[in-house]
Amino acid sequence: MFQKQVIMRRVLYSLAPIWALSVWLYGPRVVLLTVVSLTLGVLTEYLYEKRRNGKVSEAVLVTATLFALSLPPAAPLWIAAVGIVFAVFTAKMIYGGFGRNIYNPAIAGRLFVYISFATVLGKSFLPHGNFGLGAGTLLGRPEVLSAATPLAVWRSGGSVPLLGLLTGLRDGSVGESSVILIAAAAVYLIWTKTASWRIIVSEVAAGGILALALHFAGVKAALPPASLLAGSFLFVAVFMGTDPVSAPKKPASHWIYGTLIGITAIIIRTFSAFPEGTSFAVFVGNTFASMIDDFVVGRQNAKKARIEAAASAAGGTAPASPGSAAAAGTGKEAAE
Repeated sequence: MFQKQVIMRRVLYSLAPIWALSVWLYGPRVVLLTVVSLTLGVLTEYLYEKRRNGKVSEAVLVTATLFALSLPPAAPLWIAAVGIVFAVFTAKMIYGGFGRNIYNPAIAGRLFVYISFATVLGKSFLPHGNFGLGAGTLLGRPEVLSAATPLAVWRSGGSVPLLGLLTGLRDGSVGESSVILIAAAAVYLIWTKTASWRIIVSEVAAGGILALALHFAGVKAALPPASLLAGSFLFVAVFMGTDPVSAPKKPASHWIYGTLIGITAIIIRTFSAFPEGTSFAVFVGNTFASMIDDFVVGRQNAKKARIEAAASAAGGTAPASPGSAAAAGTGKEAAE
């Protein structure tokens, strides 16, 4: 039934500790959100692929897991259902399935529900620390709503303990909590060549530098640089910004792409009405991914042409690329 994809399995392995921590923090409701997301995500892709005798990609398991982890702990199950169907069908299958989608499906689904149901989701954050008891009843309305996330605390002039950000013992979306676990996942994904370290480094560096500049420039709406450890900034940078399908393909493009996402995220966080801008930033990055690749390829070709021209003018011979050698051979054959 499933198309085997080793890279996607590695992403799932890296998400397992983060998911386990979220269950410990917020209880069985996290399990239910994940089951709903996985079931409807796989079913949506299966129904689409069935009519053309195709297989379900294991990538949909990653999409569904990431989407569930991006939701508030008390998110209504019907919102999770609507969001994952939108993510898989609209952001992936109508483009032709795996490998053809322009936008990261999990990001598209998350943006859809956060914009469409902003009020409901804004009241669906739970206080952590109840170790499985904080989500209230499994199917019913949670007992406690509107817990203050770190970003909300900073915006109201409060402070957030750094230790809580590192360990994940603070409020927020299901899977965005622990910086330590997210960093460990990043190391694993980079070590196994599953994710681009260039995208992660450039995104974090660009976002950090801009956040620091705005903070010391005295911009009233600017959050402290430590805010990069809160919200979904690191979670999205590691797991969604590095999506090999929707990101640029050229290694040199990754620096531009990551920088664009990092800067855009901080600008949206600082100057818009949305407290979290990382998902919007990845959406913007996905939009310009192919253009960035074209720009980089054009610059590389222009540089190669200048080197060859300089070598020719100096009476030397520039090292020929395989493509130019083939072209030269073809020209020689035509002349003969």
